[in-house]
Amino acid sequence: MDNLAPVTMMVGRVLLGLYFVVPGIMKFAFWDMHIGLMQHHNMIFIPFLLATAGIVQIVLGSALIINRYTAFSALILAGLVILININLHDFWNFPAEQQNFIKNMAIFGGLLVLSGFSWKSSKK
Repeated sequence: MDNLAPVTMMVGRVLLGLYFVVPGIMKFAFWDMHIGLMQHHNMIFIPFLLATAGIVQIVLGSALIINRYTAFSALILAGLVILININLHDFWNFPAEQQNFIKNMAIFGGLLVLSGFSWKSSKK
């Protein structure tokens, strides 16, 4: 079973990384749609926040994929997930967002686990 651990960690890291890289690219590819979504939620500094989120998702998601700065990247992405959850998946204002909120909390948990394991293994 120990031989399977590196493979499952790599596959998990790549999938988590892609979960951020693809939407990060889509933020720029479908800029106006994302601007509209953020306006719908009455956010401020929308172009700056959208560009920042896209860059962070692409750069740190890529870091997860190539296994560089994994613990740091996972921790920052976990923070980003919480910020997005609170501001865009606020099911207490928009009940249809409950599924996205719950899904993102699971991703948040997975990122914390990845960060913890990565920090632990980098200290050996």
